[in-house]
Amino acid sequence: MSARLKEYTAEELKPFNGEDGRPIYVAHGGKVYDLTESRRWKKGLHMNRHSAGYDLTQDIAAAPHTAQLLEKFPVVGVFKKAAAEGPKIPLFLKVALEAFPFLKRHPHPMTVHFPLVCHIFTSLFTFLYLTSGVQAFETTAFVLLGAGVLFTIVAGVTGLMTWWLNYMAAPMTPVRIKMALTVLMFLCSLICFIWRALEPDLLVELAGADFIYVGLAFSLFPMVSLVGYLGAELTFPTHGGRE
Repeated sequence: MSARLKEYTAEELKPFNGEDGRPIYVAHGGKVYDLTESRRWKKGLHMNRHSAGYDLTQDIAAAPHTAQLLEKFPVVGVFKKAAAEGPKIPLFLKVALEAFPFLKRHPHPMTVHFPLVCHIFTSLFTFLYLTSGVQAFETTAFVLLGAGVLFTIVAGVTGLMTWWLNYMAAPMTPVRIKMALTVLMFLCSLICFIWRALEPDLLVELAGADFIYVGLAFSLFPMVSLVGYLGAELTFPTHGGRE
């Protein structure tokens, strides 16, 4: 009969983080794996994102590889999860995941690229129009504004879903900043789109309130750049480890 495996709580697992020569343990699906011999877990950090000493069940669900890679390493214990660890997934999201399993791969990393590109190039084509006077540049900026408004809604919904699934809706500072900036960016682009739709010749003779429109259009560039940076920092943090 095999020996009974040791139980690890979240606090008991944390010291096994690979620092100061300590073993490298991670939990997944109720099991605790010893990854000390893994070349990809040197010093207890994997891909500058995943830290040893934690339950990585949610993290691996969003990873490009499956949990089968863990099966190559010895199981040294079982993970005792806290009774209440983060908020429950909303019912509508559970139903959606059951009906469309592909959503478990979290579509936000794909959909977020559309508003990023649309808003960056709205600023760029507005600048090109103002410096060249070529009407095609201004028309392109208007089309990009409309696409940016639409895809910001899509990216926002998928972003909230990823926040629930990957981070259990934890009140993280980068996420809060992203939410606030996304709302502000959406409002700016919506105002610009409606304004331009109502006044097709808005920038023909730049004067008065036209400068407010230009300022809003140019503000999209820094806002979307910061939103993109914060998203990348959550996925591949430059500092490593967990918040």
